[in-house]
Parts: sequence; structure tokens; C-alpha cells
Amino acid sequence: MNWTCTVIARQASRMELHGIHVPLVTPFTADGALALDALERLAHDSLEAGAAGLVALGTTGEPGSLTDAERDAVVEVCRRAADAHGAVLTVGAGHGGTARTAGALTALDGRADAALVAVPAFVRPGAAGVLAHFRALAEHSPLPLVIYHIPYRTGQALGAAALLDLLALPGVAGIKYAPGGIDEETVALLAAEPRGVLAGDDLFLSPLLALGADGGILASAHLETARFVALHRAWQDGDAALARKLGAELAALSRAAFAGPNPTALKALLHRAGRIPTPAVRLPLLAHDLGGGIGDGSGDDSGDDFGDA
Repeated sequence: MNWTCTVIARQASRMELHGIHVPLVTPFTADGALALDALERLAHDSLEAGAAGLVALGTTGEPGSLTDAERDAVVEVCRRAADAHGAVLTVGAGHGGTARTAGALTALDGRADAALVAVPAFVRPGAAGVLAHFRALAEHSPLPLVIYHIPYRTGQALGAAALLDLLALPGVAGIKYAPGGIDEETVALLAAEPRGVLAGDDLFLSPLLALGADGGILASAHLETARFVALHRAWQDGDAALARKLGAELAALSRAAFAGPNPTALKALLHRAGRIPTPAVRLPLLAHDLGGGIGDGSGDDSGDDFGDA
């Protein structure tokens, strides 16, 4: 192992991913500009409620609809908030191709604690190709990687064996695990007791924690951060009765937050609560109408959104 790879491996081994991480929305003003003051309040609110970290420029943050300057501004705001609370900041940095993603990682040097990088979408390179992709990234990345496994968006399914191989790579701190359900591969993965598996499907947070996940990256945790933190703590403490109660309640909240394409319903709920100035999203997304209110399930495009960030 060369010197650079050794440094990265040490970075990853020092970073223990656990707890609830909030993938922040990007609020907009009435004229369509970034509402950075609202973003800053969301960041501080989440951390003051007990979140272990923030995620900037995840799916929930609409990074594909932001300019380079806007993305930089979002990262700067989140970095300041994370530093103020001694919290972890993870920033989305995936571009599909290995070389472009490597460039995005280099640009985050000194600006984030970890990078969230999705399994390459559309190309479906197979498990061996995914492993080679992340090995190449990890060898040169200036910061630890959190691999985003979300096959219903990427088109690339990975079994437990492949995910464990990815977690074993030097420079990989963990996986955001969002397979869209729980099956024998989930059980096999968590039975191996890997470190750094964070639930990425909000609806399945409680059972994944029960199986041994270390926490979650959860868009709906914007809404009731302290209760999501309490759910994680309940499973950690072995209080199954409390955990089941909280899990059922928060699953209903998650369904409301994903009643439309992410983050449309979540932004509508945050706006109704007075926490962001508008519910606006950018095309191709359309603003969500809450209709009957929280829990009405009125969105008709939510079938594949189990809660991804």
C-alpha cells in the first residue's frame, strides 16, 4: 500500500459512522435564489436536536439543479454549522464516471469530512466493475467515502458479499444502504456485523437498526430529529418496546415526507411548519400540494421513494 492509500485508510478507520445524519434540503426564496439563512437554521436545528451529522448535496438537496457557485455556498454553510457543533459533514460527490468523480472528490479536500458517492447509475457495470470503481476512487480520495447503494435508482443491485467487499476497501468509511426493502441479502450483510452501515430507506430504519445498522441518513429526520435520535438510542440500549413504538410512529411520518418525489413533499411540510420560506423545487421537479395534510398519501409518484437522500 502506498503512502497516500495508508493515510486514507487511517482516515476511514478513525471515522466511526453512527447515529442519525440529516441530508439537508436546499431552500429557495420566492424569486428562486438560495435561502442560505433558512439552510443554516435547518442545519443548526438538526444538530441541536441530536443529529450526529449533516449531508449536503445529497438527492434531497437537488444538487443537479444547482450551479457550481450555489453548490459551493451550500457546502460552506453546512461546514460552518457542522464545525460549530463538532459534527460530521458528508457531501455528495458522485458523477457516474470514475475520473469525473475523482475530480469532484479532490475539489472537496478540506471542505468535508466524508463524501457520499453513489454506485454508478445506468451503466450497470456489475459487482466487479463497482468494486474496481470504488477501489480506484478510494486510492486517491483526500477524504473517506460513504458508498450510496440505491439499486432502484442506479439499476445496479449488489448482494451482501459485494457490499462487504466494498466495506473492506481502505478509504471506505461506510455504506448508505437503501435497497428498497429487507430480504435475505440484508440479513446476511448485517449478520456479518460490518461497521458503518447507515439505513437509507426511511421507512425501514427501525428494522434495519434492530438487525444491527449503525444509524441512518434520513430525509424525514428534518421533521422530528429528536425522535429519530431517540429511536436509534432505543435500539442501542436494547429497549425494544420503545423502539417498536417510535419506529411505527416515524414510519408514518416518513410516508408523509415521501408522498411525492423527493424532496417535494418534505419541502411542503417544512414550509407549512414555517422552517423554509417557500416549498419551491427546481425543474424537472414540481412543487407538491399537501392536499389533505400530513399522512394523506396523496402523491401518486411515490412508489419507489422509500426515503432516499
